[in-house]
Amino acid sequence: MPDTWNSLEQQVWKKLQEVTDPEITSVSLLEMGMVESIHVAGRNAIIRLIPTYVGCPALHMMKEDVIAVVSELDGIDRVEVQFVKSPIWTSDRITDEGREKLKKSGISTPQAEFKQEGIWEAECPYCGSPKTVMNNVFGPTSCRSIFYCNQCKNPFEAIKPV
Repeated sequence: MPDTWNSLEQQVWKKLQEVTDPEITSVSLLEMGMVESIHVAGRNAIIRLIPTYVGCPALHMMKEDVIAVVSELDGIDRVEVQFVKSPIWTSDRITDEGREKLKKSGISTPQAEFKQEGIWEAECPYCGSPKTVMNNVFGPTSCRSIFYCNQCKNPFEAIKPV
């Protein structure tokens, strides 16, 4: 966080660490890289979020959770949440801490490079093996696919690279 931010903005950033993605509760919106900006003016806070998927059915829940958590702060009377379409969310916005938490939850994150157009490798979050295959491009949410590890024989989810 920049040194120029006032303490109330810093408190808002800290409170947002408590808000998780309702569909992936092991990571916060901050760790997923969804918080684009926070602006505090007087007793009002405006939080701009980048959805991982524009059609995500959990956006309303995220908005409610952000409003509830930030409203707990002394000095904040009004919270506005805006979902922005630019910049677009990409999987490289996930923080290192977020990647580690996802891995501990059995969810792989995209590698930096793709093998070829439309095909990517997913490292097994359980054993670390790159010897995996995609079982289904459609996972439990629009941003995840189902993979299978040929080494430890476990199925797992992987965040789709964007």
